Amino acid sequence: MEFLEEIIGFLMGPDDPSVIIECTADTTCRTVHSIVSSLLIFFILLTGFAYTTVLERRFIALIQSRVGPNRAGPKGLLQPVADGIKLIFKEEIIPANADKVVYWLAPMLKVIPALTVLAVVPLGPPLLIPWFGGDWYRVPQGLIDPNVGVLWVLAITSISVYGVTLAGWASSNKYAMLGALRSTASMISYELSLGLSIAVPVMLAASLSFGDIVNEQIGIFNWFIFRNPLAALILWIALMAEINRAPFDMPEAEQELVAGHMTEYSGMKFAMFFMAEYINMIGISVIFSAFFLGGYDDGFGIVRGAPLLGVLVLAGKVIALLILMIWIRGTIFRPRYDRLMAFGWKILLPLAMVSVAWTAVTVVVAEEGGGAVFRLASAVVLFVVVIGLGYLINRELTPETVGGADITEIVNVSDRGLGFLVLQIVGGFLAVPFALFGLLPRTIRMMTGRGWDNEEEAKS
Repeated sequence: MEFLEEIIGFLMGPDDPSVIIECTADTTCRTVHSIVSSLLIFFILLTGFAYTTVLERRFIALIQSRVGPNRAGPKGLLQPVADGIKLIFKEEIIPANADKVVYWLAPMLKVIPALTVLAVVPLGPPLLIPWFGGDWYRVPQGLIDPNVGVLWVLAITSISVYGVTLAGWASSNKYAMLGALRSTASMISYELSLGLSIAVPVMLAASLSFGDIVNEQIGIFNWFIFRNPLAALILWIALMAEINRAPFDMPEAEQELVAGHMTEYSGMKFAMFFMAEYINMIGISVIFSAFFLGGYDDGFGIVRGAPLLGVLVLAGKVIALLILMIWIRGTIFRPRYDRLMAFGWKILLPLAMVSVAWTAVTVVVAEEGGGAVFRLASAVVLFVVVIGLGYLINRELTPETVGGADITEIVNVSDRGLGFLVLQIVGGFLAVPFALFGLLPRTIRMMTGRGWDNEEEAKS
């Protein structure tokens, strides 16, 4: 019983607040914490990268009714080790006309941002660690939490485009160069929507600090995904485009560009590009969780009482998002390049502007009327957005005439009165899911450029 009481006392912390020392105020603690946190983050990312590959191969095999890797080690868990050994001893071939310095530098420009992007994201609530002499240190779970952490993420994620671009240019290969040009265009296009969608949690938390953004989402119903689901969807799409994840893997596009910017890479240099992609998958999952899913918050207050569970809760959210990304890759085709660019400029960017305006209106209303008015305003704006989308979709899909006659004459309805207006609003709201389901085949045909209903529609 005494041992159990000591464990409970260790988890709960000291009774006297005066013995608690902030690690950020102590030079020695801050130095040790920085070194240990950096090593832990690198270890987690490198280990996570290795077993994300196993997760992807096994999950896609499950989708396709296959077995997946199951030979190296129990249940195939040593497959990343086998792949790493193979790539270490694989011969590296450097093109004769390649720019050697840039050719070597490009993979590092791709990997280093992936390893450093999570430096500003908190991985859990601060921990109380006992030390000699009866003192306790309050240590943050994370490397650092600056008040401009969001700007750090935006800056670091934009560096990775240089790795892809320089790899394509230095390889002296036309396929690699085309892949580099595609990467530059797509990243720039989707970064506009990315920046606008990130502005939503920044406005809701009134801070550029990830710690403040996560602390603003305590409780599951305070998660920002419920306050602006449109911005969350746009951010998720833009983040996948930022890391060139399928179906946005246009820079490599093996069907038409062999392997794009990685065509002339082999051995460990190819492995570095491969590693950067999977580490970026983990990175964007953590960032998305911090922005819209409460970060390490479990939604029910358990983590606040047991800070060590914060990392496990965040890991659970990351694994769920990784499975979603793998599911998308295994089920959604790669659209044509020009249609993907049109989607980013003509659909995603305007919707991102709408999501920012949505949040701006609700924040101003909340400052004037409080939390209840804020929730009411959010519900009203969501209702207006859904009704507007339903009206546009209904107008697009419903013909104005049936057999040469006006629809209103056939059904013989009156367009006057409050009852008719309420019926139209409720009917439009209920018709949105069915209209979206009907719009899905048309969207697929539009993005692929195949299967049009008639020649005039194909020309348009």
